[in-house]
This record gives sequence, structure tokens and C-alpha cells, in this order.
Amino acid sequence: MKLQKNITRKNLIFTALAAAISVFAHFFCGISLFNTLLFSILFLLVQNTTIEFHEKFNWLFTAASIIAGAVLTTCLIQYLLLTEDLRSKISGDRFFLNILCSLMVYLLVMAFTRRPGLTCVIAHTALMLFAGVNYFVYEFRGNELTFGDLKSAFTGLSVASNYDFSLNAQAMNTLLCSAILIAAAAKLKIVCKHTWSTVLICILLTVLSFLHVMDETQNTVTESWEQKGTYQNGYLLNFSLSIRDSFVQKPDNYSDDAVASIEKDYSIKKTPTNMEKPAIIVIMNESFADFNVLGQLDTNQPVTPFLDSLWENTVRGYALSSVFGAKTPNSEWEFLTGNSMAYLPSGSVPYQQYIQQENAYSIIDTLKKEDYTCVAMHPYYATGWSRDTVYPKLGFDEMYFLDDFDQSNLMRKYVSDSVMYRKIIERYEAGGNQENLFLMGITMQNHGGYTESYDNFIQDTYGTNVRFFDVNQYLSLIRQSDLAVKELIDYFSSADKPVIVCFFGDHQPSLNSTFYRRLNGKGMSGLTLDELEEFFEVPFFIWTNYESESREVERTSLNFLSTMLLQQAGITLAPYQQFLAEMMTYVPAMNARGYYSASAGKYVHYGKGSGEEEFWIQKYRLLQYNGLFDGQNKSEVFFGR
Repeated sequence: MKLQKNITRKNLIFTALAAAISVFAHFFCGISLFNTLLFSILFLLVQNTTIEFHEKFNWLFTAASIIAGAVLTTCLIQYLLLTEDLRSKISGDRFFLNILCSLMVYLLVMAFTRRPGLTCVIAHTALMLFAGVNYFVYEFRGNELTFGDLKSAFTGLSVASNYDFSLNAQAMNTLLCSAILIAAAAKLKIVCKHTWSTVLICILLTVLSFLHVMDETQNTVTESWEQKGTYQNGYLLNFSLSIRDSFVQKPDNYSDDAVASIEKDYSIKKTPTNMEKPAIIVIMNESFADFNVLGQLDTNQPVTPFLDSLWENTVRGYALSSVFGAKTPNSEWEFLTGNSMAYLPSGSVPYQQYIQQENAYSIIDTLKKEDYTCVAMHPYYATGWSRDTVYPKLGFDEMYFLDDFDQSNLMRKYVSDSVMYRKIIERYEAGGNQENLFLMGITMQNHGGYTESYDNFIQDTYGTNVRFFDVNQYLSLIRQSDLAVKELIDYFSSADKPVIVCFFGDHQPSLNSTFYRRLNGKGMSGLTLDELEEFFEVPFFIWTNYESESREVERTSLNFLSTMLLQQAGITLAPYQQFLAEMMTYVPAMNARGYYSASAGKYVHYGKGSGEEEFWIQKYRLLQYNGLFDGQNKSEVFFGR
């Protein structure tokens, strides 16, 4: 290899242009003066230097350039998308898998061009443009770009003019580095003469890389909350996982006839017109849990004295969630739709991956037919988990997000339950006695983490037999939730119109791992399925301000809870809820990990229960697949509007 100076007028013009762009980036994008000088010098050296390779070592320089290109592209993508404190969080193994994802693109381009220089230019440019799209998507909505978003790309383009496109110093540094890499790659004049052997080697290496990534990520889940995917999995790998999770396998015995045979047992009915329909208030309380399901936790004062005393006109118990510590919208989705995460890929988020079509089915369809006005409230950002786009598809008439709430007196850094409940009461009163109201509220007060101290929050509730800072903060928050829900119930107790309130936790919180070992003697590993399912139990109650049945439910799950709510409210069930109500008698509780087998008297994995239980599980899976994924042949009986 020989390096030669090649100073020409053309090269000097390009160098001057690059220097001018660097200076512009310094003054208008905030890159450092050092970087401004460094980019100018590097571009000068690259642009005015010619590299000659000995033909004998073409294969070596080809391999080196492809590998180096893949590594540098991966590094720049992570640099572009993450702040400094987040870049170090990705493990070495995951970073290597990202390099392989990048390398596969390089190899495929190389198979077509057979020119390493041109390959590096095309592959790097394509991957950086792809990362750049995610950069702007995250700036706009606060969530990463996933494969599911491509299905609604035209919608995104239609509103792109409403946003300001700007580059910060980090983005400009990335852009200037890319310019240097592309300029250097353009100097590589190597041509692979052995055409077919080059193509075969590239394809073989691509396949091997693909198989290795697939093998290493069998138990790796897609992360889709804020930038978690990029700093845990790496962006290229996380996007690849979102492709994998977007394709849900059709059940083995799925067919139009199979769905039609289930339809015959159910019919569309309507609630009698002379019935006074109650206002339906649903509260999904963030991270609300009861540690008594795990073990004995003694505290300095009762944590939920009001909820513990709520028995009259109340159905209460514990429901299985499919998530622990995170992925709130999955619990929300299970409740609203009656569907289960059991039949979807681990780590997937239906709100962001599977609710793409308009008029997605949920209990809102049933309520709209009963002349209900359907309202959603969440005192946080509208873009969180894509709720602002999902709620209209589910049929909500109104949506209220963070800017609609009083933020003058936050609890820690979130809108409190009490403030949100006052907003619910305000919306209820606005409807008067002429409106049938269904309101779904998702709280934020108790959101993790729990390790920081706050001037605006006093930790007054704590464990006496097990003490940890984060546990004490969590318990103090739950105590505030109990006080707030008392305010809500006290208000509706004196309401003139019949009201039904459904309250449940979305998942248990993620706390100090030592706490769980102290609580149950094992922690979260080495557990039987029954012991593991205890970590997914959340309390719930359904209360009415009028005389109704009071009972304690031994076990249920969030996908059945909305059907129980409609039954308690006296609303005639639609065919899908009729099916769920009947299924509950055979499979009382289920989640993503397994279901309770009445015949075995314990939780079992799918496929391990009795014949009748598995028969209902299979029918349920067929209907869920039909409603979610078979747009052409969706059942009008179960999912028609």
C-alpha cells in the first residue's frame, strides 16, 4: 500500500467547503472548536491523499474495509442516538450483534457492487440515513422507530411539516464524521475480479451472521420505551428484533371455517332501553401492588387502610398481569381488548406494533353501541407508548394528557393520583345527567424509579421487618394512592347517578432484588410457576355506589377484568365478551407465562392442562388472531362495528 499526495484544485475546493461547513457547525450547532479544527484537518488529509494497493492483497484490504466500515457505522449510530451517559450501558455482546447487523448490510451491498469502496459509501450512507430518521422520530414523539411504524409511514409523512428539523452538536459531529468516512471510502479503488466467488462468500457470511444473531437473541425482547432499545440492545439490533416480533405465527388449525364454527354459539344482543346505565370509571393505577401476595411485610402504619375496608357493593381480589416492573400499555391493552399477551412475542407492545388499522376492536365498541361517551385520561406525554395515535383507533371520543392537568403541585415529578381524580370528577360533572360516560384513567404518581430523594415528597410509610430506601418510597406512594382513591369513592358515594368504579394495578414495581429475597426467601429465580405468578398478581376492585353483589374473586386476569366489569354494570355482553365470560369458567386466570388449571389445582404452561382447558385456550387463540391479524376475514360477529 502506498500513500501519495494528490493536491488538486478540485480537492482544495472540496476541503474548503468542508472547512466552511465545520465552522458553520461550530457557530450554529454548537460543536466544539477542537472538533471544528479536527474535522477540517482530517478532511484535508483524506481528500488530498491517494491510496494505492498491491493487487496481491486486494482480498485483505477488501475484508478490512468492510469490517472497519461496519464497526465505525455502528459506533456512529450509537453516538448519534444516545447521550454520553447512556452509551456505556450496552453490553459488549449486544454491541457485537449490532456490528453483525451492520455487517450484513455491507455484505449484501458488496455482493452487488463487488467494489469495497463503493460498498462502504452506499452501506454507510443508507444506515446513517436510517439512523437519522430515528433521530428525528425520537425528537418528535419520544419513542424509537420500530418496524411497526413503517406500516404507518405515510401518516407520519403527512404531519412531518408540523415539526422543526434541527441538528444539535452531536448530530453535526456524526454528519461530519460520516463525510470523512465517505471521502476515505471513495479513495478505495479496489475491484474484486473473482465475481462469483465474491458473491458466494458475501452471501455465505451474511447467512452465518444472520443465524448467529437469531441464535443469540432467542430470549432477547424488543425494547420500545423511549431510548431503552438503543442503550440496552443497540439500535440496529433492536430494530431487527422489532421485525421479528411483528410477524405473529398463524395458529396451526386456523381457518375461516374454524372461526365460523365458534360464531354459531354467540349472538349480538343489546341492553334493554329502560335500564339506567351507570357511569363507568376505570382507574389503572401505576405500579399498584400488594406485597402480601409475596410474603409478610410489616409496616409502621397500614399502607392501604381504605382499600382494605372497601367491601360493601364491591367485587375484589387479585388479577394476573402479563408484565412486571414495566410495559404498562400491555396491561391497558389486555383490559380494553380482552386479549392476552400469551399469544404475542415476548417483549412486544401491541400499542406500537399491532394496532395499525383504524377501528381496532375493544370494549369501547360495546360501550359506543350503548351510547356511551368514551374518554381516556393519562397525566403524562401524549406520545408515550403511541397513545395519541392508538386511542382514536380504539374509538375514544376524547383524550386528556399531561398539558390538560394541573402541574403546580407535583408529587416527586409526576401528577398525583389526587389531581388526576379531581380531573375525572370535573369531566364527570361536565356531562351532567344526560351523558353515559365511560372514562379510562391511567395514573403516573407511582411510576419508578424509587431511589432519588425529593423535596416535595415525604416518605412516611416504611417496612419494619424489611427496610430498603426504594421500598419505603414505594410504600409511601401507595399510601398516598389509598388516600386519593378514598377521595374518589367518597365523591361518587353521594352522586345522584349510578356509578361503577373499576380499580386495578398495571403491574408490580421493580425494586431492590434483595428485598424480594427477604420477602419470599428465594427472590425471583429458582421459582415454581405458581411462585413466579405471584410476582404478576395485582389487586383490583369493582365498586358501585348502588346496591350490588359483594364477593371476593379467588383469581382472575386483566384480560377477563373488563368482561367482569360489564357484567357488574349490567351491560349486555357483546359476542366476544360472551365468549370470555364462558371461557372464565374453564380457565379462570391466564397471562403471558401460563394459566391456572382448575383440574390440576395449579398454574401450568400452555399445552400442559386438561383437554377441555386446552380446547378453550385454542379457541381463544383463534379468535384473537382473527381480530388482530386477519383483516380480510375478520369476524363480523365478534369484531364488527
